Amino acid sequence: MDVRAATAAERGELASLLADLPADRWDEPTLCAGWRVREVVAHMTMPYRLSLPRVALGMVRAGGRFNRFADRDARAAAVAHSPGELAALLAANVDHPWTPPGSGPEAALAHDVIHGLDVTVALGLDRRVPPERVEVLLTDAARPRALKYFGVDLDGVELRADDLSWSSGAGAPLTGAAQDLLLALSGRRLPAGHLRGEPAARFTAAS
Repeated sequence: MDVRAATAAERGELASLLADLPADRWDEPTLCAGWRVREVVAHMTMPYRLSLPRVALGMVRAGGRFNRFADRDARAAAVAHSPGELAALLAANVDHPWTPPGSGPEAALAHDVIHGLDVTVALGLDRRVPPERVEVLLTDAARPRALKYFGVDLDGVELRADDLSWSSGAGAPLTGAAQDLLLALSGRRLPAGHLRGEPAARFTAAS
């Protein structure tokens, strides 16, 4: 798969969906803890809004903590830009070559896929990320380094995708769509009914 082409397609599809999203839905919570749709999309557009010097300054002000810097930027941009402006920023940059520092094209695809799912799954929107895009991300997401970063404990759990020929781990089966398993691997708590199996409660949001 051409990962850069897949990333451009993912951004374009998300931009189209967001352009049609009613204004009141931009204030609904997402799977990204503490962020509404506004903040998630603002964060997705950060690489197109900020120059490297501005990022460096923001990091200094955040004490070198990227998550703190990203949160401050997302909240500020969510106020400074309307939903229409944020959707248009995403649409205008579908071919942008940005990748997370020190990472390759797959990381850029993961960034857009996961944050897109933060929005669509939380809002109950019927969008399925093409399985070939998810499949290229799953194995890396299940690596120990990635699990540690997101604070995910898979001890005694076997992940099984029911729409792809993919599984990982050993133990009690946790079954669901590949995109939902990707969210679980990324530390998200999913709405009830998205995952099946005895371990599902560990990865499901409290009702």
